[in-house]
Amino acid sequence: MPNPDEAGGEPDAAPRGLGQMTRTSGANGGGQQGSGKLPRKRFYRARAHSNPLSDSHFPIPISPDDVDLSQHYPRYFPADKGEHGDGDGDAEAPRIRFADVGCGFGGLLVGLSPLFPDKLMIGMELRDKVTEYVKERVLALRASNPGQYDNISVVRTNSMKYIPNYFGKAQLSKMFFLFPDPHFKEKNHRRRVISMHLLDEYAYVMEAGGIIYTITDVEELGIWMRTCLEKHPLFGAVPEEEIKVDPVVKLLSSATEEGQKVARNGGQTFQAIFRRISLQEE
Repeated sequence: MPNPDEAGGEPDAAPRGLGQMTRTSGANGGGQQGSGKLPRKRFYRARAHSNPLSDSHFPIPISPDDVDLSQHYPRYFPADKGEHGDGDGDAEAPRIRFADVGCGFGGLLVGLSPLFPDKLMIGMELRDKVTEYVKERVLALRASNPGQYDNISVVRTNSMKYIPNYFGKAQLSKMFFLFPDPHFKEKNHRRRVISMHLLDEYAYVMEAGGIIYTITDVEELGIWMRTCLEKHPLFGAVPEEEIKVDPVVKLLSSATEEGQKVARNGGQTFQAIFRRISLQEE
Protein backbone atom coordinates (compact mmCIF):
# COMPACT_ATOMS: atom_id res chain seq x y z
CA MET A 1 0.00 0.00 0.00
CA PRO A 2 1.46 3.39 -0.93
CA ASN A 3 1.96 6.07 1.64
CA PRO A 4 -1.17 8.26 1.45
CA ASP A 5 0.83 11.23 2.65
CA GLU A 6 3.52 11.09 -0.03
CA ALA A 7 4.30 14.71 -0.80
CA GLY A 8 6.76 17.07 -2.36
CA GLY A 9 5.76 20.72 -2.58
CA GLU A 10 2.90 23.21 -2.66
CA PRO A 11 -0.17 23.51 -5.11
CA ASP A 12 -3.71 25.31 -8.51
CA ALA A 13 -5.09 23.78 -13.13
CA ALA A 14 -8.31 24.35 -14.86
CA PRO A 15 -11.41 23.20 -12.98
CA ARG A 16 -13.44 20.33 -14.43
CA GLY A 17 -17.12 20.92 -14.13
CA LEU A 18 -18.42 20.35 -10.64
CA GLY A 19 -15.13 19.15 -9.24
CA GLN A 20 -15.75 15.80 -10.91
CA MET A 21 -13.31 12.96 -10.37
CA THR A 22 -12.52 12.37 -14.03
CA ARG A 23 -9.55 10.29 -15.08
CA THR A 24 -7.20 12.58 -16.92
CA SER A 25 -3.52 13.22 -16.47
CA GLY A 26 -2.43 15.69 -13.83
CA ALA A 27 -1.10 19.16 -14.47
CA ASN A 28 2.30 19.09 -16.13
CA GLY A 29 2.33 15.31 -15.89
CA GLY A 30 2.05 15.28 -12.10
CA GLY A 31 -0.66 12.60 -11.94
CA GLN A 32 -0.75 9.23 -13.66
CA GLN A 33 -4.31 7.93 -13.45
CA GLY A 34 -4.94 4.22 -13.27
CA SER A 35 -1.34 3.46 -12.32
CA GLY A 36 -1.90 4.07 -8.63
CA LYS A 37 1.06 6.43 -8.59
CA LEU A 38 0.46 9.38 -6.30
CA PRO A 39 0.75 12.87 -7.80
CA ARG A 40 3.72 15.06 -6.96
CA LYS A 41 2.90 18.36 -5.36
CA ARG A 42 5.56 20.32 -7.16
CA PHE A 43 3.31 20.17 -10.24
CA TYR A 44 0.41 21.73 -8.31
CA ARG A 45 1.93 24.84 -6.80
CA ALA A 46 -0.41 27.58 -5.58
CA ARG A 47 -0.50 30.54 -3.26
CA ALA A 48 -0.86 29.60 0.39
CA HIS A 49 -3.81 31.96 0.84
CA SER A 50 -6.68 33.20 -1.28
CA ASN A 51 -9.36 35.85 -0.86
CA PRO A 52 -12.67 34.07 -0.17
CA LEU A 53 -14.61 37.27 -0.86
CA SER A 54 -13.36 37.66 -4.43
CA ASP A 55 -15.33 36.39 -7.40
CA SER A 56 -14.27 32.98 -8.68
CA HIS A 57 -15.24 31.25 -11.88
CA PHE A 58 -16.38 27.67 -11.41
CA PRO A 59 -19.75 25.95 -11.72
CA ILE A 60 -22.03 26.05 -8.69
CA PRO A 61 -25.03 23.73 -8.20
CA ILE A 62 -28.34 25.56 -7.87
CA SER A 63 -29.30 23.30 -4.97
CA PRO A 64 -27.98 20.16 -3.22
CA ASP A 65 -30.20 18.07 -5.52
CA ASP A 66 -28.16 19.30 -8.49
CA VAL A 67 -24.85 17.93 -7.19
CA ASP A 68 -23.90 15.04 -9.48
CA LEU A 69 -22.70 12.51 -6.94
CA SER A 70 -21.88 9.97 -9.64
CA GLN A 71 -18.90 12.14 -10.58
CA HIS A 72 -17.58 11.97 -7.02
CA TYR A 73 -18.54 8.51 -5.79
CA PRO A 74 -19.01 6.24 -8.82
CA ARG A 75 -18.99 3.12 -6.67
CA TYR A 76 -22.10 4.36 -4.88
CA PHE A 77 -23.70 6.23 -7.78
CA PRO A 78 -23.05 4.48 -11.11
CA ALA A 79 -23.47 7.11 -13.81
CA ASP A 80 -25.74 4.88 -15.90
CA LYS A 81 -28.16 4.31 -13.03
CA GLY A 82 -28.95 7.89 -12.10
CA GLU A 83 -28.60 9.88 -8.95
CA HIS A 84 -29.81 7.12 -6.62
CA GLY A 85 -27.32 4.45 -7.56
CA ASP A 86 -29.01 1.08 -8.07
CA GLY A 87 -32.38 2.62 -8.87
CA ASP A 88 -34.10 0.86 -5.95
CA GLY A 89 -36.81 3.28 -4.90
CA ASP A 90 -37.07 1.60 -1.48
CA ALA A 91 -33.40 2.11 -0.63
CA GLU A 92 -32.36 5.50 0.63
CA ALA A 93 -29.45 6.89 -1.36
CA PRO A 94 -26.35 7.66 0.72
CA ARG A 95 -25.62 11.31 1.36
CA ILE A 96 -22.45 13.22 2.01
CA ARG A 97 -22.06 13.29 5.78
CA PHE A 98 -18.63 14.83 6.45
CA ALA A 99 -17.31 18.11 5.01
CA ASP A 100 -13.68 19.23 5.30
CA VAL A 101 -13.82 22.96 4.66
CA GLY A 102 -10.57 24.25 3.16
CA CYS A 103 -9.28 20.69 2.80
CA GLY A 104 -5.87 21.63 1.43
CA PHE A 105 -4.05 18.57 0.07
CA GLY A 106 -6.63 16.13 1.42
CA GLY A 107 -4.67 14.58 4.28
CA LEU A 108 -7.63 14.58 6.65
CA LEU A 109 -9.93 12.94 4.10
CA VAL A 110 -7.38 10.20 3.48
CA GLY A 111 -7.05 9.63 7.23
CA LEU A 112 -10.79 9.58 7.85
CA SER A 113 -11.71 7.31 4.94
CA PRO A 114 -10.71 3.97 6.52
CA LEU A 115 -12.04 5.05 9.93
CA PHE A 116 -15.52 5.66 8.50
CA PRO A 117 -15.74 3.50 5.36
CA ASP A 118 -19.53 3.81 5.20
CA LYS A 119 -19.60 7.62 5.33
CA LEU A 120 -19.36 9.79 2.23
CA MET A 121 -16.98 12.73 2.73
CA ILE A 122 -16.05 15.72 0.63
CA GLY A 123 -13.28 18.26 0.77
CA MET A 124 -14.08 21.85 -0.19
CA GLU A 125 -11.14 23.86 -1.53
CA LEU A 126 -10.98 27.24 -3.24
CA ARG A 127 -7.56 26.97 -4.89
CA ASP A 128 -7.85 25.24 -8.24
CA LYS A 129 -4.48 23.47 -8.42
CA VAL A 130 -4.83 22.24 -4.86
CA THR A 131 -8.23 20.82 -5.76
CA GLU A 132 -6.70 19.17 -8.82
CA TYR A 133 -4.00 17.59 -6.68
CA VAL A 134 -6.57 16.08 -4.29
CA LYS A 135 -8.56 14.65 -7.22
CA GLU A 136 -5.45 12.97 -8.59
CA ARG A 137 -4.44 11.76 -5.13
CA VAL A 138 -7.82 10.13 -4.48
CA LEU A 139 -7.91 8.47 -7.89
CA ALA A 140 -4.40 7.11 -7.40
CA LEU A 141 -5.29 5.72 -3.97
CA ARG A 142 -8.41 4.08 -5.39
CA ALA A 143 -6.40 2.50 -8.19
CA SER A 144 -3.74 1.08 -5.89
CA ASN A 145 -6.16 0.07 -3.13
CA PRO A 146 -9.23 -1.49 -4.79
CA GLY A 147 -12.34 -1.12 -2.68
CA GLN A 148 -10.85 1.65 -0.56
CA TYR A 149 -11.06 5.47 -0.67
CA ASP A 150 -14.25 5.32 -2.73
CA ASN A 151 -16.04 7.37 -0.07
CA ILE A 152 -13.94 10.55 -0.36
CA SER A 153 -13.90 13.27 -2.99
CA VAL A 154 -13.18 16.96 -3.46
CA VAL A 155 -14.86 19.94 -5.07
CA ARG A 156 -13.49 23.33 -5.99
CA THR A 157 -15.81 25.87 -4.42
CA ASN A 158 -16.08 28.76 -2.00
CA SER A 159 -17.60 27.37 1.17
CA MET A 160 -18.12 30.84 2.62
CA LYS A 161 -20.59 31.57 -0.17
CA TYR A 162 -22.04 28.26 -1.29
CA ILE A 163 -22.48 25.83 1.63
CA PRO A 164 -26.31 25.74 1.19
CA ASN A 165 -25.84 24.91 -2.51
CA TYR A 166 -24.17 21.63 -1.60
CA PHE A 167 -25.88 20.40 1.57
CA GLY A 168 -29.48 20.19 2.73
CA LYS A 169 -30.87 20.87 6.16
CA ALA A 170 -29.40 18.61 8.88
CA GLN A 171 -27.38 16.65 6.30
CA LEU A 172 -23.89 16.75 7.82
CA SER A 173 -22.75 14.97 10.96
CA LYS A 174 -19.20 16.36 10.99
CA MET A 175 -17.55 19.54 9.71
CA PHE A 176 -13.83 20.25 9.87
CA PHE A 177 -11.96 23.55 9.86
CA LEU A 178 -8.27 22.71 10.15
CA PHE A 179 -5.67 25.48 10.27
CA PRO A 180 -7.81 28.04 8.39
CA ASP A 181 -6.34 31.31 7.15
CA PRO A 182 -5.96 33.59 10.20
CA HIS A 183 -6.55 36.87 8.33
CA PHE A 184 -4.70 38.78 11.02
CA LYS A 185 -5.72 42.32 10.06
CA GLU A 186 -8.92 43.46 11.72
CA LYS A 187 -10.32 44.69 8.41
CA ASN A 188 -9.96 41.14 7.08
CA HIS A 189 -11.70 39.38 9.96
CA ARG A 190 -14.79 39.18 7.76
CA ARG A 191 -12.85 36.70 5.61
CA ARG A 192 -12.54 34.24 8.49
CA VAL A 193 -14.29 30.96 7.85
CA ILE A 194 -15.68 30.83 11.40
CA SER A 195 -17.93 33.76 12.27
CA MET A 196 -21.33 34.25 13.84
CA HIS A 197 -23.19 34.59 10.54
CA LEU A 198 -21.38 31.64 8.94
CA LEU A 199 -22.18 29.51 11.98
CA ASP A 200 -25.84 30.12 11.15
CA GLU A 201 -25.26 28.37 7.82
CA TYR A 202 -23.22 25.57 9.36
CA ALA A 203 -25.95 25.01 11.95
CA TYR A 204 -28.51 24.73 9.15
CA VAL A 205 -26.66 21.95 7.31
CA MET A 206 -25.65 20.05 10.47
CA GLU A 207 -27.81 17.49 12.19
CA ALA A 208 -28.51 17.76 15.91
CA GLY A 209 -25.59 16.03 17.63
CA GLY A 210 -23.24 16.74 14.74
CA ILE A 211 -19.77 18.01 15.61
CA ILE A 212 -17.66 20.91 14.36
CA TYR A 213 -13.90 20.41 14.75
CA THR A 214 -11.58 23.42 14.60
CA ILE A 215 -7.83 23.69 15.16
CA THR A 216 -5.21 26.39 14.60
CA ASP A 217 -1.69 27.24 15.68
CA VAL A 218 -2.61 30.93 15.96
CA GLU A 219 -3.75 31.61 19.51
CA GLU A 220 -5.73 34.74 18.63
CA LEU A 221 -7.64 32.86 15.94
CA GLY A 222 -8.20 29.95 18.31
CA ILE A 223 -9.77 32.31 20.84
CA TRP A 224 -11.87 33.90 18.06
CA MET A 225 -13.26 30.56 16.86
CA ARG A 226 -14.00 29.30 20.36
CA THR A 227 -15.67 32.58 21.32
CA CYS A 228 -17.90 32.51 18.22
CA LEU A 229 -18.94 28.93 18.94
CA GLU A 230 -19.56 29.67 22.62
CA LYS A 231 -21.76 32.64 21.76
CA HIS A 232 -23.84 30.83 19.16
CA PRO A 233 -27.07 29.39 20.62
CA LEU A 234 -26.98 26.28 18.40
CA PHE A 235 -23.56 24.99 19.49
CA GLY A 236 -22.30 23.64 22.78
CA ALA A 237 -18.80 22.54 23.80
CA VAL A 238 -18.06 18.82 23.63
CA PRO A 239 -16.97 17.59 27.09
CA GLU A 240 -13.25 16.94 27.52
CA GLU A 241 -13.77 13.28 28.45
CA GLU A 242 -15.58 12.75 25.14
CA ILE A 243 -12.86 14.52 23.19
CA LYS A 244 -10.23 12.22 24.69
CA VAL A 245 -11.85 9.09 23.27
CA ASP A 246 -12.85 10.54 19.89
CA PRO A 247 -10.65 8.80 17.25
CA VAL A 248 -11.01 11.81 14.96
CA VAL A 249 -9.31 14.26 17.32
CA LYS A 250 -5.76 12.98 16.92
CA LEU A 251 -6.07 13.39 13.15
CA LEU A 252 -6.70 17.12 13.55
CA SER A 253 -3.03 17.76 14.28
CA SER A 254 -1.40 14.82 12.47
CA ALA A 255 -3.22 14.27 9.17
CA THR A 256 -2.53 17.58 7.44
CA GLU A 257 0.68 19.18 6.26
CA GLU A 258 -0.02 22.23 8.40
CA GLY A 259 -0.41 20.10 11.51
CA GLN A 260 2.73 18.10 10.74
CA LYS A 261 4.68 21.31 10.23
CA VAL A 262 3.50 22.70 13.57
CA ALA A 263 4.48 19.44 15.28
CA ARG A 264 7.95 19.45 13.68
CA ASN A 265 8.51 22.99 14.90
CA GLY A 266 7.27 22.20 18.39
CA GLY A 267 4.37 24.64 18.02
CA GLN A 268 1.22 24.82 20.09
CA THR A 269 -2.26 24.19 18.75
CA PHE A 270 -5.64 25.45 19.90
CA GLN A 271 -8.74 23.32 19.41
CA ALA A 272 -12.42 24.15 19.67
CA ILE A 273 -14.76 21.18 19.29
CA PHE A 274 -18.47 21.87 19.54
CA ARG A 275 -21.68 19.93 19.06
CA ARG A 276 -24.73 21.08 17.16
CA ILE A 277 -27.54 21.31 19.68
CA SER A 278 -31.25 21.68 19.03
CA LEU A 279 -33.63 24.24 20.44
CA GLN A 280 -37.32 23.63 20.99
CA GLU A 281 -38.32 26.53 18.80
CA GLU A 282 -36.48 25.15 15.75
